Amino acid sequence: MRVPAKINLELVVGPRRPDGYHDLATIFHAVSLYDEITVTPAPDWAVTVSGAQSHLVPLDESNLVLRAARLYADQVGVDEDEPHCHFHITKEIPVAGGLAGGSADAAAALLAMDTFFGMNGDRDTIEFLAAELGSDINFALVGGTAIGSGRGEQVAPVLGRGRYHWVLVPSEEGLSTPRVFAELDRLRGEAPVPAPAPSPAMMQALRSGDLDALGGALHNDLQEAACSLQPRLREVLAAGLEYGAKGGIVSGSGPTVAFLVDGPEGQLDLAVALTASGVADDVRRATGPVHGAHFVPAPRR
Repeated sequence: MRVPAKINLELVVGPRRPDGYHDLATIFHAVSLYDEITVTPAPDWAVTVSGAQSHLVPLDESNLVLRAARLYADQVGVDEDEPHCHFHITKEIPVAGGLAGGSADAAAALLAMDTFFGMNGDRDTIEFLAAELGSDINFALVGGTAIGSGRGEQVAPVLGRGRYHWVLVPSEEGLSTPRVFAELDRLRGEAPVPAPAPSPAMMQALRSGDLDALGGALHNDLQEAACSLQPRLREVLAAGLEYGAKGGIVSGSGPTVAFLVDGPEGQLDLAVALTASGVADDVRRATGPVHGAHFVPAPRR
């Protein structure tokens, strides 16, 4: 299974709900930075990880892949004497980077389980379990560009035009999503917060495919909170815009910064400028939108 990272082109955060979550209005955008998950029969549920930042991924029951596997098995009634699954994750998506890598891996695990146990693609069950597990998993199943609402688990496709080129700047230090939301609440204080909704400017930019309009419409209510916790993000954002990006945004709860650029040459120019100036040690180039979690053929031997 191959599953993409996501960028939040827009993230509008409503007031804190009694259950501790926040209602969201977000524009998800899947980009060509992938994790790959290989599934093999095993005597018990297990997960291993290789690749970038693999040491940061938990291998115990807190891992979303294992939680997805157990939840799926309970839902469809997998017997204890049936084979279980070993999941191997090859990481390219930064960990705790605001790109939904863990959620993407869980989406891939749900689809893999559905195939492994021969359930014939029961999409309703998969989507229900995805919503139970987390806020970004439903989007990772479909990919493309989509509106997310509720706490992000309600997903509807966006009819947009264009293919976009991005330069992503990860951070060596991740950010905890609950911590960023808590910082947002602290910064807001007692100020009233309206119900979230996508902006007309963002929707128009996506419909038109206008690169400059999209760059100007990028917005994230969590960005100031992420910058408060990692002040260096402000330097990264300022440098990317100075070096020619059409727009820049902290993706999700951060700390990955995503810059919209004009084509492959713009990607190369910005990546070189950011690394040569010392602003970024690590940059990734990606395009979007791309498909969500999907099967890829096993390599021939």
